[in-house]
Amino acid sequence: MRMKARATMVALLPTLLVATVGCSTTNTPATGKAPDPKGSAGSVSAAPGAPAPSAAAKAPAASKTGGSRLERSALAQGDLPGYQVSAQGKNPAAPDGQPQADKKACQPLADVMGDKPDPSARETLSRGVGSQKQVGLAVSASVSSYSESDAKALIARLKAAVAACGTGFSATVEKQTGAYREVRPADYRTGGDESVSWTMTAAAEGVSAQVHLVVVREGDTVVRLMALDVVSAQQKARVPQEVADKQLEKVRQAG
Repeated sequence: MRMKARATMVALLPTLLVATVGCSTTNTPATGKAPDPKGSAGSVSAAPGAPAPSAAAKAPAASKTGGSRLERSALAQGDLPGYQVSAQGKNPAAPDGQPQADKKACQPLADVMGDKPDPSARETLSRGVGSQKQVGLAVSASVSSYSESDAKALIARLKAAVAACGTGFSATVEKQTGAYREVRPADYRTGGDESVSWTMTAAAEGVSAQVHLVVVREGDTVVRLMALDVVSAQQKARVPQEVADKQLEKVRQAG
């Protein structure tokens, strides 16, 4: 039952990467030792039906030079002690594209659950972040490039949608439909130019999960963070402050 629930959650939340689920379900070794805080591959278990994570699946080591500005902005393995960062692709069972909401006012909330925060994003890079301190906590972290006016408009639309969609909505992508209930604004401190944060309950096929989202604009870059507990879906997850702070720090350093 737990394996089915985890697989359904990945289908519900297409931006969460395979490796996010895998590296967030680390079990304490039989020796009683705590999981390796450096995030070694040996302490990771893969999601059901997914290939075991390999060295190639890990996000590249942090680099201050080289690559595009967006690539330098993305989280890398070694950026966050106690977490494993992966750049591995999505679960093959997860649908592609942007979900379509049944309510026009809620479309921005459906869009942000897709491959990119909304259709106006020019480029998006995603990372899976698995906590080895809080077993089961999975975070999807993405950075997207925009025109600054489009980035500002995205935040405004999300704020309006959170206010308008408290009773929930449903969204469909590639014939898969999920319901999103109890949409509530959430207090969350960030250092960006502007931000919006909310929680909601995602449900499909009799399985539900508490989800926390934070979207931040820093100039013409948009950071999207999404957290859930893949071990205990009813557990209220929260994007760890150190993950948000490090992601925004990298965006600023990338220039």
